[in-house]
Amino acid sequence: MNELLNEIPWAAIVPIIALQFVLMIIALVSCSKDANTNGPKWVWILVIIFVNLLGPVLYFVMGRRSE
Repeated sequence: MNELLNEIPWAAIVPIIALQFVLMIIALVSCSKDANTNGPKWVWILVIIFVNLLGPVLYFVMGRRSE
């Protein structure tokens, strides 16, 4: 098991994980502050949290209502 963890290219994976968490936090804050969204707000929160890297991007592209 230890050998398997040593073979993982952590230098490539850590920035992707950090980007995912930053996008998720920004999208959650934006969703909580927006008065109107395209669809129920609770659905967008679930999409942001559970659809990993694509969820926050989907929210920023489709979930925000342009005023």
